[in-house]
Formats: sequence, C-alpha cells, structure tokens
Amino acid sequence: MKTLGMCIVAGLGLSACATGMGGMATGTNQNNNSANVVTQYPVETALLNIYTKQRSEKLVATVGGQSVAADIQITPKGSMRFNNKMVQGAEVSTINTVNQQITDQSVAINYFTLDPLVFHGFTDSTGEYSIAKQTTSIPKIATVGDSNQLITENVYADSSMRQKTATYKQDWSLTQDTNNTAWLCIETSGNLLLTSDAAGTSSECYKINAKGDVLSSKVTLTQPNKSGTSTSMTFISQ
Repeated sequence: MKTLGMCIVAGLGLSACATGMGGMATGTNQNNNSANVVTQYPVETALLNIYTKQRSEKLVATVGGQSVAADIQITPKGSMRFNNKMVQGAEVSTINTVNQQITDQSVAINYFTLDPLVFHGFTDSTGEYSIAKQTTSIPKIATVGDSNQLITENVYADSSMRQKTATYKQDWSLTQDTNNTAWLCIETSGNLLLTSDAAGTSSECYKINAKGDVLSSKVTLTQPNKSGTSTSMTFISQ
C-alpha cells in the first residue's frame, strides 16, 4: 500500500531530509474523563476513509529552516484490473513543495477489494509495481491499545516483476487521544532488503472519531544518521 509517508519521503529526496529536520510539534490531548471515554473505534471504516474515499489534505513541516509541504489528493477510480484480478482502485496524487516551489509530483494507485477490506498492492508513476500480502484481517471494531500487522509488501521495478527493489512491512495501532477521539497509526518499516535503509521508516497517524471520520493527521519520517542515531521530522495537517 502506497502510504503518504512513502510519497513524501520520495518527493523530498534523501538530501533534503538529511540536512536537518525541524519537526513541527504535535501532541495528544490528555483532557480525559474516564467516566465518558470512548475506547472502541471502527478501524476498517477509518482505513476506507483514509485510503479509498475522495479527500484532500495538506501536510506541512519545517526542514532546515525551509517550509516543506505535501498536497495530497485521493481520488476513487472504480473497478480496475490488477495482478490478473478485478479490484477497486484509488489514486494518490502528491505534490511536494519547498518554500512554495514544486520539487516533485507523483501519482500512485492503491488496489483493494471490499467486504472485507483487503489491500492488494500499488502502481506508481515511476513504474513501480507492488504486490501486498495481507496476513491478518482488518477488524471492523478495535479497542484502544490494539495493534497488529497489516501487510507485507514486495515492490518491483516494473510490472514484469523481474527485479525486486524493496520489501516493507506495515502495521496498525490504535491509541487514545481525547475522550472521544483516537489515533489510528500505520507504521511502515525500512526496506527489509537493505542492511540499513537510508529512506528510513515512516509513521502516519490519523485522528478519528467513533464514526471513523478522519479529523486530522500527522506523518513522521525517521531516517538513520551516519553516527548510528536517527533523526525524525513530523508533518502535520493544515
């Protein structure tokens, strides 16, 4: 599944991320009254709203004193054929800018089926072709504190699938935010084919309510340094 974190890090380029990340502060609202706390949320509905329904958002951060932004548009594409089967598609269009100047534009399509929701892979404008294996079912309802593996994804240079370029694992988790909101996070590993992936890992989190509506989001990119430590940067929705 082509996550927003993957789109952003590809558009920034590694050099931009490595020159000094100044993440924008984000936090969790701890104003909770335990007597009225919602602890169960519709994870499948939220994922449908995030990755398959029409929506747009702008994510912003400061990198080395520069203003960095990603404008993202999700557009349903209806029935499509992917990997010799009929599926649904949703286009992810990303425009990355630095100081309001466009640095990269990309288009990817995530492929999925419904009832239940299963992700099958993606294609993108660079020619990449991914096959996803969803090893666990996405729950209709999850309780705060729940987490599980989402998919393992093999990415190839093109649709011939002769050259595998990456393998990623993606997990989901649900944590409490306020009395009636929670953070649904999708964690993407580094490229498991590499000893050390310079692109690092990503975590994209969505604040959702009890209906599964997406209220806001944040994407954190974490990259390793030559010193053996890591540096992270967080984009937040505007």
